[in-house]
Amino acid sequence: MLDNWSQFMLLSIKTKLNLTHKQKIIMSKHAGIARFTYNWGLATWNDMYKSGVKPNKFILKKFFNNYVKPEYTWIKEKGICQKITQYAFENLGKAFERYFQKLGERLTFKKKGKHDSFTIDAGGKPINIGGIRIKLPTIGWVKTYEGLPHTVTKSITIYRIVNNWFIAFAYEVDTQPTTQQYEIVGVDLGVKTLATLSTGVVFPNPKYYLKQLSKLQRLLKQLCRKPKGSNNYVLAKNKLAKLHAHIANQQKRYSS
Repeated sequence: MLDNWSQFMLLSIKTKLNLTHKQKIIMSKHAGIARFTYNWGLATWNDMYKSGVKPNKFILKKFFNNYVKPEYTWIKEKGICQKITQYAFENLGKAFERYFQKLGERLTFKKKGKHDSFTIDAGGKPINIGGIRIKLPTIGWVKTYEGLPHTVTKSITIYRIVNNWFIAFAYEVDTQPTTQQYEIVGVDLGVKTLATLSTGVVFPNPKYYLKQLSKLQRLLKQLCRKPKGSNNYVLAKNKLAKLHAHIANQQKRYSS
């Protein structure tokens, strides 16, 4: 019967972490190990392929865990979640699948400070989410700037944008069918607003990019005037990256 009907929907959340200086260092270490593992896997994959051996993520992961990992004690440093190397090989395998299917570009080595990220889990156990504090596997308690729904997730991806760290995770919600209120809804596209429905619902017109365009151009000019590699160049580059991130976040908010 329809009354008993239910379906699970997968939702995702991305939010900024409120970290201490010490916690940011821990996150950087995790991202560094993930990057090292990915780059080692990519280099080994290329060498095996050139030698006529058909590699895969399972072979690489087994060899890495048995022979490479024991040689680098800093990977097993206290406070480091060991799941990050597993997900590094998962990401490498998926990247090669996309490349072989001609859905992605040729794989390149990851660089420090560019797209730093890593993924962790709790060994098959659910990770509890809720409020403004999360207990990450091995890492421990961290704070967020916004309250999160009380739920559970299987894994969490942590990534850096400029000098800020964010988390992203997916969780399931039990959805129920809603009663249809209107047979037909009219849409009036406007200039001041994006659209107005006949039901009275108004969708604002996001103009964040246009509002920030002059500031974006000014920061870009400032960056071009700085000597490349200087401290002032790095500061100007960070300001520009922060503005790009802010605009992207505002656009995502209105497109979600």
